[in-house]
Amino acid sequence: MSAREALQAACVAALETALEGVRVFDAPPARAALPHAVVDEPLLGDWSTKDMTGREGRIAIGLVDRGERPGRLRALTSAAEDALLAMDADLGGGWRVVALQLLRSRIVRGGDGWVATSDFRVRMLRES
Repeated sequence: MSAREALQAACVAALETALEGVRVFDAPPARAALPHAVVDEPLLGDWSTKDMTGREGRIAIGLVDRGERPGRLRALTSAAEDALLAMDADLGGGWRVVALQLLRSRIVRGGDGWVATSDFRVRMLRES
């Protein structure tokens, strides 16, 4: 399993557990009920050491909701961020998170609703 697949699958699983009643997708859906969450494709680069394969990168979590005010989306965003920061470091496929940090989070008006984006930096090593 690649680092990309392991990270994205772990993020989806963590959000599905934390966001009860919210659909979580690993790609933007063509149509979906609101609210819903999307785990974007990770942007990864080499972070290898002399004797271990490693990856460093960014992963974004998006949440979409409807309404006049973003109250529910604020709560969902907070729960999603907490879930990712607390997820198990063992991603499977030999990959292990050694550092995960929230870089930025924002909520903006989008169309007839609200969109929240939380960007994380991740560092992973492959244990073989």
